Amino acid sequence: MGAEIGAVHLRVRVLAHITDFYTTVMGARAAPLDGNTTALHPEGSDDPLFVLHGDPAARPARGTTGLFHAAVLLPTRADLATWLHHALTTGWRLQGASDHAVSEAIYLADPAGNGLEVYRDRPRAEWPMRGDQVTMVTAPLDLDDLLAAAAGQWVGWPPGTRIGHVHLRVNDIAQAADFYGALGFAVMARYGQQAVFLGADGYHHHIGANTWGTAGAPPPPPDAAGLMHFEIRMPDAAAQERTDPAGLRVRIGSG
Repeated sequence: MGAEIGAVHLRVRVLAHITDFYTTVMGARAAPLDGNTTALHPEGSDDPLFVLHGDPAARPARGTTGLFHAAVLLPTRADLATWLHHALTTGWRLQGASDHAVSEAIYLADPAGNGLEVYRDRPRAEWPMRGDQVTMVTAPLDLDDLLAAAAGQWVGWPPGTRIGHVHLRVNDIAQAADFYGALGFAVMARYGQQAVFLGADGYHHHIGANTWGTAGAPPPPPDAAGLMHFEIRMPDAAAQERTDPAGLRVRIGSG
């Protein structure tokens, strides 16, 4: 197996409030690690998708690089449809829904404003390709058709749920592509000069990066609310840990 995204670590001001959102709206199983930290897992797994770090003194960061969204990949279309039906019943505001040709995606944000995507992949054989590049589009998603695939009552993230990709706000597309390229991610798609999508093993993208409003922007301050770091796991590489200048921790190894 090649690279994949591990846990996304978020600094939040009101830990209990944000945890409640992830358990009631998103479907996580919460496991407190200590009084200020909570891990959020799928059912039947001790491997967290998110780790929330409570810090009442955390400051909001504006006009900086950081998280665009973290994307929760559900195993099947029925899972996505069942979650969508549940999310609508909670009354939580959804921000959008798109058919990307390779996937079907729903967009929202947590109470702290951290962007989220919940999606399912189409089979790889159905992905439109141009050579070794994937053709992703942003078309309206047929919500009625999707909801018709719902199966039963939503009981939380099913086994196999994982972070499919992380999409970042960066200040330089070329630098982002070079950095993640050095970690083994190939450019799979570009949107002009403002966005790039990189994946390992032919996946449409594990990393997205854009400069929509952040070209040349500074990184957030060390005590900012929002993304602290996320993990990139490469099970076949020798165990090591690397930190890039923006403070993103990249864990390479079997753990």
